[in-house]
Amino acid sequence: MPADLLTAVQSALAGVLDPEIRRPITELGMVKDVTLSEPGEGADTSGAAGVDAAILVALTTAGCPLRETITRDVTAAVAGVPGIAGVEVRLTVMTDAERQELRKQLRGTDAEPVIPFAQPDSLTRVIAVSSGKGGVGKSTVTANLAVAMARRGLRVGVLDADIYGFSIPLMLGVTQNPTKVEDMILPPVAHDVKVISIGMFAPPGQPVVWRGPMLHRALQQFLADVFWGDLDILLLDLPPGTGDIAISLAQLLPNAEILVVTTPQQAAADVAARAGSMATQTRQRVIGVVENMSWLTQPDGSRLEIFGSGGGQEVANTLSATLGYPVGLLGQVPLDVAVREGGDVGSPRAGLDTAASGEDLGEGADALVAIADQLAGQRRGLAGRRLGLSVV
Repeated sequence: MPADLLTAVQSALAGVLDPEIRRPITELGMVKDVTLSEPGEGADTSGAAGVDAAILVALTTAGCPLRETITRDVTAAVAGVPGIAGVEVRLTVMTDAERQELRKQLRGTDAEPVIPFAQPDSLTRVIAVSSGKGGVGKSTVTANLAVAMARRGLRVGVLDADIYGFSIPLMLGVTQNPTKVEDMILPPVAHDVKVISIGMFAPPGQPVVWRGPMLHRALQQFLADVFWGDLDILLLDLPPGTGDIAISLAQLLPNAEILVVTTPQQAAADVAARAGSMATQTRQRVIGVVENMSWLTQPDGSRLEIFGSGGGQEVANTLSATLGYPVGLLGQVPLDVAVREGGDVGSPRAGLDTAASGEDLGEGADALVAIADQLAGQRRGLAGRRLGLSVV
């Protein structure tokens, strides 16, 4: 077989990304063999002129949930090479030694895992989405901000830190379980966002009944044992209030920034301000306030302020006075049926491809996209970063 045809096939395979790790399968050592043969000698032929290609791909685990996706992507890539008539993809499984080598390759070391986002040279911006009370739409805001940022081309991850009330897997439409490579967890990807949640490990319908130390350990494992790769932004969906998870976050990720979500209602605003004021003790920075459920637009265009008005701005003003630096109201998100429906079916409205669908996002999703644009355009602070200075 011509050497240039084999080179072309290998080049095509280099363009196939592992759907979980998001790196070329050739770089990960998953392509074990490429065989080219005349039609009828090896792989099945499609009847077209050319040669057949047989590709042997090693999966990370025997139960890889995305084996069909890998098979489809490899087939499509190789079939697109001029001169290839048929493609057969054969699957095998990595040996223990190969998995250990892959783990070392991805982490860059065989030492015990550390939290990459807590390292001084980390370039990932960590934003913890918090609230004082439950039911203010914090998870909806998190999911929509994540997909909106991913559509901007940013590499985004979401950690569902609401251990008791997890809902991110549903809102992002994650159905497959994470894959394990040795002691490393590969997070599922949905809407180009990497996602991890205790909901992927808990039996359906069974509550998580844990005390503080177990909550801390779970958060630590999600940060250190999960292979997040190179992220631009990591969003954490925190449980409401100032409990164990909020305290653990301050210990594990002291450089995390806080985004406070509230409703216009006075009761919610008061509690949200107290939750944001926790930053004075944890020395984290509050980067803004989002007011959710601000109003419901009526058929005649008027606004019905179901939960009152002014709560978001009040929280921003209170936090500015308490923390000693400006905390802005980043946006007001109206009640929007389309946003609620998107969360229920695992397709956040802010990630809608309007060009392909021909639909408008709607005012709720428009507001969330505008907030995501503001956050993506903000510069990360210097807290926790190595400045490269030396004492003379």
